[in-house]
Amino acid sequence: MKSVSRLVFWGALATLAAGPALAQDLTFELINVSGYDLVEFYTSPVDVGDWEEDVFGTGVLPSGNSVDVTIADGRTQCSYDLRFVFDDGDVIEDSADLCETGSYTIE
Repeated sequence: MKSVSRLVFWGALATLAAGPALAQDLTFELINVSGYDLVEFYTSPVDVGDWEEDVFGTGVLPSGNSVDVTIADGRTQCSYDLRFVFDDGDVIEDSADLCETGSYTIE
């Protein structure tokens, strides 16, 4: 009976140890009410010094529209720096806790 109890204990311990290491994709709604089309969108965890790839690639988010964005970078991160490039060349940078808000509105 003791060997079964030890097996259950070590199995539970292994599950707990693996839990925090599992990363989930971060999904949030990006809403553009700026009056300009968003032509590039970059994200980067706040503790990383460089911008990552353009999330949109060749896509555009027209003003008055929204899109669900998924950041599948394998991190358990919620706080991201955000960089928006508009069709008129203007650039806006901001930071947000995307887990807490679930959405981000560009005004």
